[in-house]
Amino acid sequence: MPTTTQTSSEFAWPTGRSRRATVEAQFGATRADLIQSALTTGDPLADDVIAEIHDHGRDVRIALNNGIEHGLDSLADPPPAVAALLKHVEATPDYVDDSLLEDASLPFFTKPAAVTAISLSAGALVRSYQSPSISTVLAMTGRLVEGAPRRLYETGQWLNTAMLPGAMRRGARGYVSTLQVRLLHAAMRRLAHDRGYDEAALGAPINQVDMARTWMDFTLTSLTAEQLMGFDITSAEQNSFYRYWWYVGHVMGVEPRLVEGVTNNEEAKRVDDLLQTVTGPLIPESAVLTEASLNSLADRLHTLLKLPEPVALAVLRSLTRRFHGTGVSRELAIPATPLTDKLLAAAVPVVARSRARLRANPEAWRSATLENVEAARTRVADQDGRTGYEHHAAE
Repeated sequence: MPTTTQTSSEFAWPTGRSRRATVEAQFGATRADLIQSALTTGDPLADDVIAEIHDHGRDVRIALNNGIEHGLDSLADPPPAVAALLKHVEATPDYVDDSLLEDASLPFFTKPAAVTAISLSAGALVRSYQSPSISTVLAMTGRLVEGAPRRLYETGQWLNTAMLPGAMRRGARGYVSTLQVRLLHAAMRRLAHDRGYDEAALGAPINQVDMARTWMDFTLTSLTAEQLMGFDITSAEQNSFYRYWWYVGHVMGVEPRLVEGVTNNEEAKRVDDLLQTVTGPLIPESAVLTEASLNSLADRLHTLLKLPEPVALAVLRSLTRRFHGTGVSRELAIPATPLTDKLLAAAVPVVARSRARLRANPEAWRSATLENVEAARTRVADQDGRTGYEHHAAE
């Protein structure tokens, strides 16, 4: 983890995050050490930049934005925290090459936009809201329900941008937006500290466990959700996709020891089991965020697919219960939809067979994938005003 003036070892194990003895018994002392460090560490490099902006103002922000877009070498006299962040990010890991940057994200585009929207919201975001620390930070920022449509839209915009071929090259739009999101998280971390976030119980706000768990939500959770809808990918495609996300994690500031080396869903599940052990119990805000997100997506599916909103909401509830299981769904107050469950159970095999037929024709498969890439480019280009992370970068 990047060093800071205060090391994570100075902090006790958070009381609301299971027990060290439990982790040590299941996963060993070495993993328990890593998890304790991760629970009590945020993102020191980004946090120092936010502190530098707070102390020295606009000149630091201008240097930061120029450095993100044009590189550290473009800055004549960079502020120290900005220089440290950019030096770390620009130290490209040895697994990154042109092939990874240009082609490794293509499995993301092997399904339609509506499927991605569902796996993002009913899959990834709903699971991220199950983390009490993440839900607590979101509650502290206000607009828990009112901000749901914008939060869903902005997360989708960032995700589509970061996944576009070539978008994570230094200075490209995906790279820039990922660093903007990273710094927005650092600003939220500072806000949480100022508003009395209980670090003794939950660990550092948006800590490394939270970040790695979110990384899993955009990979393992989303891929599993898509598979449960009939949109699976091959083992080779999983390998490609996870490797691409190693680099996204590097730019985002995720501790590499928590995620790098994962190349398929089975390996990811073993790491995720460790993260889940220290996530903590659901809180009421988790259910509030889930309901708001599903309602927002129901409205979006009404626009995308012309589904009546009550039908879209029933489908989303059924899928969410399928993705997360009966127990968690009950805690999240997601009502059962037996009739919709039966209809989906019949539809998923049909979807899977149709996808298999398309995959059997390599030319048609690649053509469909590239069409989805271009559709994503259009959605990103048609962005409706500044996103929250772009607005924060411009302040």
